[in-house]
Amino acid sequence: MYESVLLVEDDASVAHATSLLLQRAGLRVTGAPDGRQALDLFGRQPFDAVVLDVMLPVVDGFEVCRAIRRTSSVPIVMLTARTETAEVVAGLELGADDYITKPFEGPELLARLRAALRRASADEPVPTIRVGALEIDGGAFRATKGGRVLDLTATEFRLLLELAHHPDRVLTREALLERVWGYDYLGDSRLVDMAINRLRTKLGDDPKAPRYISTVRGAGYRFARR
Repeated sequence: MYESVLLVEDDASVAHATSLLLQRAGLRVTGAPDGRQALDLFGRQPFDAVVLDVMLPVVDGFEVCRAIRRTSSVPIVMLTARTETAEVVAGLELGADDYITKPFEGPELLARLRAALRRASADEPVPTIRVGALEIDGGAFRATKGGRVLDLTATEFRLLLELAHHPDRVLTREALLERVWGYDYLGDSRLVDMAINRLRTKLGDDPKAPRYISTVRGAGYRFARR
């Protein structure tokens, strides 16, 4: 069965070229020229991933990402014509799994999208990890704290699971990029930092005195299993 991708891009020439690229890679592509149509399509049929431009008419990419994340953990790769840190960070904070700047090379977009799809479809049996009130159920792909299910994206859950599998060990950003995002030289450490920030918020972890995830300056992150 072909994996389905919702491509949200208002530039007709970019949308056409990107759609052909994805189709030739064996993906089934549905296009939307603006945010409103994208959300309408997303609400009516399932998709395996979303490739989402930031600058869209009617409803922008940030709002589309926010709306999708209210109901789904589907992988989202954002496209941006800007390289400013603020815009990249904004997309990642809203739950995007990755981003790529325009103009982009086809192989890079495919590599990032394929990595996101692999992460979402991975189904490896893993034991349940309990740390105080936190319970991480790898088999059910679910984390709870005090019995309350945490609203984590697929990437956030995999990041938490990777950290929890190596308690009291420092994992570098590069190692986390490779193990969680599925690549290294294509990656950006901001992906890790923003996902860690989101995780801490959802865990109720105070970054100044973290219970679960601590920053080891100049090295990476450590999960405290105590």
